[in-house]
Order: sequence, then C-alpha cells, then structure tokens
Amino acid sequence: MTRARGADGVEDVQPRNPRQSAHEHGIQRVDNDARLSDELASVVGGARRRAVRDGDRQIDTAHLLHSLLESDPDARAVIGEGPQIARLLGYLVQRSIGYGLRWQSGVEDSGAVPLVTETAGFSPLAAASMEYACARGSERGGPARGTDLLAAIVVDPQARAVEVLERAGIDPREVHARLDGRPAVTEECGEATH
Repeated sequence: MTRARGADGVEDVQPRNPRQSAHEHGIQRVDNDARLSDELASVVGGARRRAVRDGDRQIDTAHLLHSLLESDPDARAVIGEGPQIARLLGYLVQRSIGYGLRWQSGVEDSGAVPLVTETAGFSPLAAASMEYACARGSERGGPARGTDLLAAIVVDPQARAVEVLERAGIDPREVHARLDGRPAVTEECGEATH
C-alpha cells in the first residue's frame, strides 16, 4: 500500500481515532433557532460539542449547565463565586471519569414531563428545558437567554444538572429564586432566607 506524498514531501497521515461529527452522533445543530438569543445559541453549540467530545449520544442538562457556566457571565453570576463554583466546575470537567460513566447507560428523563422524542439530539429533560427557556423568553418579549435556560434546568430535581449542583453544595431552589428575583424559601421552616 502506498501513501500519497504532499507538496512538502511528507506522507499524508490518517488520524488514529477518527472523530465523529455531531450529525453522526445524532446531535443536530439548533444554532439558527430564532427563539434563542445569539449568546444562548452559542451555549447550545458548546453543549453540543461537549456531548460529541464526551462520546454521549445526547445533550443533557449537565452539558447545558457546563456550557452556560463557561460562556454566559449572567448565568455564572447567579450561581455565585467562591469554592462552590470551583467545585461545580470540577465535577463538570471530570464528567468522563465521574458522573458521565454512570450516565452513559441511560437517558436523562425524570418522567415528570411527557416523554419528548430526541429533539435535535437532546435528552428528553434537556429538550423540555429548551422549550421552557423559550417560553420564558417569549413571556419577556424576546428570545431566550442563558438565564432562562438556567431557570429551566434547575426546576426538575431529576435533572443531571441539579444532581451536580447539589453535589457541589449549591441549592437549585435558591438559584431559581435568585433568577425570579425573590428570596429563597427554606423547606424546613417555610421562611424566606436572604
């Protein structure tokens, strides 16, 4: 077998591990969805690339959360700074050796919402979160933003993003309350916390 030589005299080398495209993974682009702000479309694109790189068949809420924290300063500000955000990012970065191994065998679906088919390669919960974010943006009179998506992914206690938030010591109910501009209510006593 002979190999073709390039103009510089070096043989063309095929990559050892051919990378699959997002389309080959079944994860389609949604960048042109007019219901999304440019920033949120970029976040979704980042989540799509992360899912493909991790070898996942679907974009889940943890992919979306990770991309939001990396790309959207408003969403990150709602989560806060300090050791909790560092721990959260650490858990998300280590997905391929931690949560991701357990998650690879199943589909993210809480059963709380009607089963959504694999819309553009999203898990059922992530697809429902995208719809919730779009509805929230529409209520405001504009396209969905990153904070709309953050609000959407923290409302379902079965979401993978919620599991990681809780593991990092961040209460998703408090995050949702901050997004809605109201004080968080503690479950034990029913009183507002500040």
